Amino acid sequence: MKPLYVQIKCELGQAYAVAEAIIDTLEETSEVYSTSGEYDLLAKFYLDEESSIGGFVNHKLHKVAGIRETHTILAFRLYGRDQVRLDESGG
Repeated sequence: MKPLYVQIKCELGQAYAVAEAIIDTLEETSEVYSTSGEYDLLAKFYLDEESSIGGFVNHKLHKVAGIRETHTILAFRLYGRDQVRLDESGG
C-alpha cells in the first residue's frame, strides 16, 4: 500500500460535508483532518501498489461534491519512534 496525502480546498461552508463524503464513499480513506491555512482539509489515503494516483485523484476524489481545489503530496518513507532509526550518515 502506498500512502497519499491530499490537501483540499472546499466550497464555502462545505468542509464538514466534504469530509463526511470522503470518509463514507472512498474506501481508500485512512484519515481526514480539518486544517487552518490555505486548505480546509488534509486527507490521507492508502492506494494499492498498482493503483494510479492520478486516476484516483481525478476519477474518484474530484467527483466528491464541494471540492474546489486539491494539492497532492506523495510520501516516500516513514520516520518515527516505531520505525528503524537512521544511521549517522543520514541515509
